[in-house]
Amino acid sequence: MANLSPAAKAVLDTVREICPAPADEIAAAALRAVADQVVPEEGKECECFTNEAIRLNRMGVRAEFRAIATELEAQ
Repeated sequence: MANLSPAAKAVLDTVREICPAPADEIAAAALRAVADQVVPEEGKECECFTNEAIRLNRMGVRAEFRAIATELEAQ
């Protein structure tokens, strides 16, 4: 197994407890789904998030979720 970040390893270990194979693909798909549901793509945000600081924070969270998913997909 490649060196994973602590966040990616935690996600992968949790998925493996539930479903042994292919845990990396399942975990990556789940994280992408979370990112899409919790933090919409740029331009699809809720109108209630007009504050620029909130918008940038949400986009940062989305990027972090997707980075972990990308790391898991590379396994």
